[in-house]
Amino acid sequence: METAVLKNDKIEIEERDSISLNNRKGAIVKLLGCGLCGSDIVKLQHKLVPDGTVLGHEIVAQIVDINSSTRFKKDDIIITSHHIPCGKCIYCKNGNVSMCEHFKKTNLEPGGFSEYIFVSEEHLKNVAHLKPKHLTEIEASFYEPLACCIRAVKRAQMRKGDTALVIGLGSIGILMSQALNAMGVKVIGCDLLDDRIQILKQFGISAFNSKDRDYTRQYVKLKTENYGVDAVFMTSGADKTIDVALDTVRNGGKILVFASTPQNKGYANNEIYYRELTVLGSYSPAIEDLKDSLKLLESGRVNVKNISTVYDFDKIEQAVEDTVSNKILKAYIKF
Repeated sequence: METAVLKNDKIEIEERDSISLNNRKGAIVKLLGCGLCGSDIVKLQHKLVPDGTVLGHEIVAQIVDINSSTRFKKDDIIITSHHIPCGKCIYCKNGNVSMCEHFKKTNLEPGGFSEYIFVSEEHLKNVAHLKPKHLTEIEASFYEPLACCIRAVKRAQMRKGDTALVIGLGSIGILMSQALNAMGVKVIGCDLLDDRIQILKQFGISAFNSKDRDYTRQYVKLKTENYGVDAVFMTSGADKTIDVALDTVRNGGKILVFASTPQNKGYANNEIYYRELTVLGSYSPAIEDLKDSLKLLESGRVNVKNISTVYDFDKIEQAVEDTVSNKILKAYIKF
């Protein structure tokens, strides 16, 4: 079977032996397509995983063999997340499911960028769903990344009528903005690229170019009666976004970190202390967040049309390059 494997800081296509159930409970699925996640690129660029790793997790696939007590059957087209919390550990009990050891150990085998994938019975029971018929494969592939955004909104404890600034309007920033909007939060988006700003405006959400620091301060003040926003969602990993966040969040407000920064210089401790700011992170979704994601996609309250650019499987390396260089918002790798 064809598999995209990490080798020498690149992704190469290689032939591997086909996988089978071998009396295991679960399903063998044939990949139809898989979204390229920013976390895949971070792992590739910063050498966070060893050579031989198969990346990818935003899959849409068809079941070709199954041994399961679930409702799924052969030929079903499914979507699934890749991690499953145990629900019993200290992390799960306190709502930190992505810190759960079981969560970290569970994964798709060998990974989303493979012609065939083993999906365990535990995945089928907890995080897999039939692809809604009225959603395209590409639209359905946003099931897991949107759930990550929903998780972030919940962790920030946003209330209806609150105001949030989303810094960085890549695919995640656009999803985050729409997730906040769907939950009754007033949203402002900002980016340095005008074409991305226009995309968010097409969804009826206010957005501006944050290149000029003074203009950014004044724009946010004008929108918030001079207070600043209740929360800032950092979906860009640029170090300068920390300054934008501190400039625009109100005293007593929150900063939700949804991206790592290259230099990892962190926040000014005195600002956090004297302004009583809350800085928190959010990483991966819980099972309920995945269910909420599917509802928002099915209802159309979050619109993911025209976000992804489709690449054939053998062009996956080009997809990575185009994403990194900002030529595209997001890549969908299709067999």
